[in-house]
Amino acid sequence: MDFTIRPATVDDAEAMAHMHVQSWKESYGHLLPPEFFEKQEAALPDRIERYRAFIAAGHTRMLAHDPDGHLVGLGAAGPGQDEDGPCERELFMLYTLESVHGRGVGQALVKALIGDGPAYLWVLDDNPRAQAFYRRNGFVPDGKRQLCDPSWYSLPEHRMVRPGVVS
Repeated sequence: MDFTIRPATVDDAEAMAHMHVQSWKESYGHLLPPEFFEKQEAALPDRIERYRAFIAAGHTRMLAHDPDGHLVGLGAAGPGQDEDGPCERELFMLYTLESVHGRGVGQALVKALIGDGPAYLWVLDDNPRAQAFYRRNGFVPDGKRQLCDPSWYSLPEHRMVRPGVVS
């Protein structure tokens, strides 16, 4: 599949918010009740404004577009936020639409966001597809576990760490 990876701009915020919620429906529809997604849809205007603020502040967000210009993936990374972070860089999010799974979009976003260097991330326990993807990219669980915010129904998640790729 041909696709383009580029940094997000403030003008992308609306498309990003819609694609993000769609990817949640596709990825977490089996884990979360319909009310969760209804709340996310209702909160789209706030999410759009948050994206605009994050992008304007210089936070790294990368986008993947298909040949027709449709947004099919997004990701964000930056300085780690865990007090006990195992390294300096955190992959905050990585989402692709189901229609492009297995076509290299996620891989290209990871490369653009964190390269081959050390990084860590949090992944839901009941997300085996994402965990397998991250393992292929050198991430391994480090034993740190937590529950998501109650707005995410306190789903369990764990941290995965990549020490970096040796060339």
